[in-house]
Amino acid sequence: MTARVLVVDDIPANVKLLEARLGAEYFDVSTANSGEQALARIAKEAPDIVLLDVMMPGMDGFEVCRRIKSNPESAHLPVVMVTALDQISDRIQGLEAGADDFLTKPVNDLALFARVRSLVRLKTMVDELRLRQATGESMGLGEAATRSFNEPPGRGRILVVEDREQSVSRVRDNLADDHDIDVVSQTTEAVVRAKGGDYDLVIVSLALDKQDGLRFCATLRSLEATRQTPILAVIDEGDTKRMVRALDIGVNDYLMRPIERHELCARVRTQLRRRRYAERLKQSLQLSLELAITDQLTGLFNRRYMSRHLSTLLSEGAKPVSFLMLDVDFFKQINDTYGHDVGDEVLKEFANRISANVRGIDLACRFGGEEFVVVMPDTDLSFAYLVAERLRQSVADAPFVLNGESRQLPVTISIGVAASQSGDTPEALLKRADKALYRAKREGRNRVAADAA
Repeated sequence: MTARVLVVDDIPANVKLLEARLGAEYFDVSTANSGEQALARIAKEAPDIVLLDVMMPGMDGFEVCRRIKSNPESAHLPVVMVTALDQISDRIQGLEAGADDFLTKPVNDLALFARVRSLVRLKTMVDELRLRQATGESMGLGEAATRSFNEPPGRGRILVVEDREQSVSRVRDNLADDHDIDVVSQTTEAVVRAKGGDYDLVIVSLALDKQDGLRFCATLRSLEATRQTPILAVIDEGDTKRMVRALDIGVNDYLMRPIERHELCARVRTQLRRRRYAERLKQSLQLSLELAITDQLTGLFNRRYMSRHLSTLLSEGAKPVSFLMLDVDFFKQINDTYGHDVGDEVLKEFANRISANVRGIDLACRFGGEEFVVVMPDTDLSFAYLVAERLRQSVADAPFVLNGESRQLPVTISIGVAASQSGDTPEALLKRADKALYRAKREGRNRVAADAA
């Protein structure tokens, strides 16, 4: 997989070396020699990942990273610090500034390429969610996300797969105050737990005794329930081969032994933050989809969705489809007398009564204004008529109780019923139901009329 990589370093030789190595792996590389230039390129070119040196004149790498992560437009952009600094305190400072990884020079090429590909793969999934959210916002479906990538992730549910008691104790001591920790030592049990536990993060040792931690990670990535669950692998120091394999399988991040407290907390926090951000984007996307196919006032499906659904049913052709068109009698008088707020309450209560009187396979929709429809698959005209009559009675026999009103409001409805014929189109079926509804109104309202065809 290729990607757009921004290399930031003030030493030309370092830049050329990284540019050559990445170019040989078919990455599209751009460069910057200062923090200010890096921020400008990020704004202009939108790279997929940034490889960032720390020691630069003026604005150092830590400050560059903090600025990248504080900008809502670039906060999700992966940042890997590639530097000669080799102290644990430097690595912690980089991770706490928001970096996704901190690699010390000289960097193993396989490790670097695996890390870049892994982070770009994760960013691509987030980019897709961001794009869909933006599309929904542009169509007026949903609102812009109000919470940023850097919002504190809060308490998380973490599954730890480890058979070394000392490592388990270290993880518990460092994380238990802020997170809910479950520990298992067997990968078979861990798979069952992960599938049903709704965990926010799985921490797994890749040095389990007589068990294959990599196979466990691969299993999590193959299961629908755990495919998106972040995985943090714990790897023995210097085990580059296993680290590269883990990243290729789909592990989100790794931690080298011995486990350092601040690094553990920083990497866990980063994974939970990414998890929460992706969840918010998915929730926003789900809301956009719901708004696209549902009526906001009543919660029923809208006319657009009904048209698609009816077309699908009629295209199958083998089973009859019945169609009810319902209209609130004298609805304009209700609005004029009591106001539009009361009118809205009537429509919502009417929608509730429709939903309570149709089957699970039937599709109830708001067609527009005070008109509603019900699409009834595998239903003939006589049965649809009975359902329509039951619906009419459920409205006429029980007056609507209005919020804020001291009395009840009697409401009646008229219903037109039609059933599909061979070769019917949605338009033809709808037109016949509409004619039947018009006849019901002409004959006195508060009644059901069936299509005479």
